Amino acid sequence: MSDLLLRDVRLVPLVNGDQTGEPVDVLVVDGDVAQVGPGIDPATDRRAAGRPPVEEIDGAGRWLTPGLWDQHVHLGQWGLCRARLDTTGVTSPEAAIALVAEKVADEPGKPIIGFGHRPGAWAREVTVTELDEVTGVTPVILIAGDAHHAWLNSVALAALGLGARDDVVRENEWFAAYEILNSLTGDSGTSPSAYRDSLQAAAAMGVVGLVDFEFSGGAAEWIERWHAGCDLIRVRMATYADGLEEVVAAGLRTGSPLVEGDDRLVMGPLKIISDGSLNTRTAWCCEPYADGDRLEHPSGAANLAQHELVALLARAHMSGIEVSTHAIGDAAVTAALDAYAATGARGAIEHAQLIARSDIARLAALDIRASVQPAHLLDDRDLTELIWPGRSERSFAFRWMLDAGATLVLGSDAPVSPLDPWLAMAAAVSRTGDDRDAWHAEHALTAREALAASVGEQPRVRVGSRGDLVLLDKDPLAPYDDPRATAAALRSMSVALTVVGGAVVHRAL
Repeated sequence: MSDLLLRDVRLVPLVNGDQTGEPVDVLVVDGDVAQVGPGIDPATDRRAAGRPPVEEIDGAGRWLTPGLWDQHVHLGQWGLCRARLDTTGVTSPEAAIALVAEKVADEPGKPIIGFGHRPGAWAREVTVTELDEVTGVTPVILIAGDAHHAWLNSVALAALGLGARDDVVRENEWFAAYEILNSLTGDSGTSPSAYRDSLQAAAAMGVVGLVDFEFSGGAAEWIERWHAGCDLIRVRMATYADGLEEVVAAGLRTGSPLVEGDDRLVMGPLKIISDGSLNTRTAWCCEPYADGDRLEHPSGAANLAQHELVALLARAHMSGIEVSTHAIGDAAVTAALDAYAATGARGAIEHAQLIARSDIARLAALDIRASVQPAHLLDDRDLTELIWPGRSERSFAFRWMLDAGATLVLGSDAPVSPLDPWLAMAAAVSRTGDDRDAWHAEHALTAREALAASVGEQPRVRVGSRGDLVLLDKDPLAPYDDPRATAAALRSMSVALTVVGGAVVHRAL
C-alpha cells in the first residue's frame, strides 16, 4: 500500500443529497484515505513518524471519484479475443464462410480462431460440412459473440477431442473444450504479459478492480501471474463447481487473500452457469421462444437440476463463499432465487436479462445483487424483439430493479462486450447504440445512478475509504439536454489518473 496526496480535486457526488463542493485535497496513507479537506499539510506528522515525504499530484480542479469496478470479466478470453479474427460484423453464414476462406488462402494450415458474430438472428443453422469445404486441413473455430457456442470444422473438432457432428458445439460441452483451446494454437494470449496488457488497458479507463470468471487453473495460476507482473489492480478470482472442493480444502473464503499480506488479489465467488444464452436460444424461459417449434427445448432449459443448484449454493454458503449464478431467462432467475431463499446463500444473479416483475421484489428482499451488463442490450435489442416477442419490457429492467431497492452493479462480460465501464454506463443511460430512439427508455438510468453502480462498495471518497481513486478530466455528472448527449459524454470520458491502494497505476497528466 502507498501514500499519496491529491491536491485541488472536486469530489463527484454519487450519493443522493451530496453536492459538488469547493476543491479539496485528499491524502491517502497506507492505502486508505486518511484526510479530506482544503490545505492538507502532512509534512509535520510524517517527519515525527520518520516517514518519507508523500508524493503530491496537482489535480488542477479535476473531478475525483471512487475507482471503477467491472463485476463480470473473463479476463483470459478478453486478452485472447483482442488478437483473434474479429467476426463481429458477420451477418450470415455465407459471409462467415467467405471471411474464413480468405484467411485460409492467406495462411493455409494456420489455425483460425474467430470471435464476435451473433448467429441468433441468422436465417438458418450452420453445418460443419460447409465449413469443411473451404478450410481443408486448416483448423477453424468461430466462437459466437455470447461465448456460449462455437462453429468448428472437422479438423478442429478432432484436435479438441470433440466427437464428429454436423452442427455447432454448445453450452457445457463447449465450456469444457474451451479450456484446452490454447493447445491448438500455442497462443500467448494467456501469458502473464498478455494479462498485464489487459489490466493496464482496464486501468487506463479508471478500472481499479474486476471479478474474473475465467475458466482457469485456479488460485495457483493467478498467484503465479500475480508474481510475474500482474499485480496492478484488484482481482477477485471466481471458481466453478469443479474447483469448489479444492478451494474449500485450501481454507479459502470469499475475500481471503491469495497472496499473504496483499488484499488486492482475493478469492471471489463460486460461479454457476444455470442456463444458456439468448443467441443460442438456450436461456431458460417461462414461455417458448418465437421459433420454439424448431428447438429441442422450446423454452430453453436449465443446465442443472434444481436439487443440484440448491446443493451447490448450500455447499458454498456453509463454506463462506458467495455465489454468482448466471441466469439469463426468467425461469432461470426464478429458480436461482428459489435456491438462494432455500439456502441463505449470498451473492448475485449474473445477467438477469429477462425477469418477472415479482422476482425483482424478491431480488431486493433477499439482498441478492443484480450484476448486469448494459452493453448487451445494444447487441440483443433486435433479437429480443424477434424471439422474445412481447417480453422486451422485462428485459434489462434496470429501473424496476433500482426502484425496488435491489443492489445494481455493472460489468461488461468481456469479451462478450468490451471491457469498457464507460460504454456500460452510456448504454444504461441512453439504451441505444445507433440512431434509433431509446429501447424501453422507462428503464434508463441517470449518469449518477450508472456511475454509482460502477464503483463497487465505495460510493464516497471519505476518511477510511480505500485509496482506490480515479481522476477525470471532465465532470461525469455534467447536465446535458438529453440522455443521448449524456451517453456520448460518458463514452468520451478521459481518465487522468487511476490509483489503487494509494499507488498510481495509470497516469495521463
